[in-house]
Amino acid sequence: MNPLLSHLQPYPFERLRQLFSGVTPPAALSPISLGMGEPRHPTPQFIKDAISANLGGLASYPATAGELRLREAFSAWLSKRYGLAVDAGTQVLPVNGSREALFAFAQTVIDPSRGQPVVVCPNPFYQIYEGAAVLAGATPYYAPSDPARNFAVDWDSVPEAVWQRTQLLFVCSPGNPTGAVMPLSEWQKLFELSDRHGFVIASDECYSEIYFRDEPPLGGLQAAAQLGRSDFKNLVSFTSLSKRSNVPGLRSGFVAGDAALMKAFLLYRTYHGSAMGPVVQAASIAAWSDEQHVVENRTLYRKKFAQVTPLLAGVMDVSLPDAGFYLWARVPEALGMTDTEFAQALLAQYNVTVLPGSYLARDAQGSNPGAQRVRMALVADTEECVEAALRIVQFIQSRTA
Repeated sequence: MNPLLSHLQPYPFERLRQLFSGVTPPAALSPISLGMGEPRHPTPQFIKDAISANLGGLASYPATAGELRLREAFSAWLSKRYGLAVDAGTQVLPVNGSREALFAFAQTVIDPSRGQPVVVCPNPFYQIYEGAAVLAGATPYYAPSDPARNFAVDWDSVPEAVWQRTQLLFVCSPGNPTGAVMPLSEWQKLFELSDRHGFVIASDECYSEIYFRDEPPLGGLQAAAQLGRSDFKNLVSFTSLSKRSNVPGLRSGFVAGDAALMKAFLLYRTYHGSAMGPVVQAASIAAWSDEQHVVENRTLYRKKFAQVTPLLAGVMDVSLPDAGFYLWARVPEALGMTDTEFAQALLAQYNVTVLPGSYLARDAQGSNPGAQRVRMALVADTEECVEAALRIVQFIQSRTA
């Protein structure tokens, strides 16, 4: 067996299952889960229709690079969304969701024979970054987020000696779990570090289309173009239909960026056997070519957060995020509970599931930046999310009265 497998940490939801193993929630209250970030709004009918209309594609092996018209749909969306000119032939590739692509990309770019490689990632973070780094033979370095700066990552805290060994940097903007969006000045800092040390930047942007401000979140490729880096040197962005179009089961997304990196990634994927099926390609073309359903989806989230956030803000330190569908709330000190104790007691008394923030972060530089926080995924319908918020308010008030 690959010895690196033994270095993988349990996934957050496995830890949550163990935490709740002895808990019996009250049967009188219906279960409400805010734990998993799985979109639950209805899948648009036109995407389902595109699947049923293209079932003949099941009889064909797909090309790893995907059909040209699929890659052209990616490029057209990037042009409309970010004002970018991206070559459909050399700068985009289909992927089976951003999760598999983020993992596979690390295996493509990390050279474990070259001087104890490091992969830098935010802390808290999406655990695939860590697992991808470990199985590629690299050491993860966790850069902490700063609550005083709306949970922006403190890249300045990363020592120069770490940057010198860094081969890959994972960026998540809008962030999971914090919802923070990186401004242009922060991108400029990372590009300068990349130029100085030669590392690759993998920009995870799967939450880019769920936002609450008037201006949509800045993307990595967009930032590069604004800074005169139109070749996207050492930069690849990852995006997905799962959150944008409510199709997590479709497993469809794409990567875009540096043509040289795309060429290497295509070679890896050809051997990896990760081609997107023709039926999924057809549905993906339909989804990327339509924006109305995205606007409607975003409106649903905005209305939901507008109702839920004020309720919780009355009893917890929590505020509307820049983007994404999570609330990143602090456990009230008056409760005298850890984030895991809070999650466990909330389930036991009110049948509401939240994810402890410490499960989404690592102890690094003397602290765990996720400790004493919980992540709440507002993915269910508004009525259910409001009911969950009311139960949380009652839970906290009953213990602090």
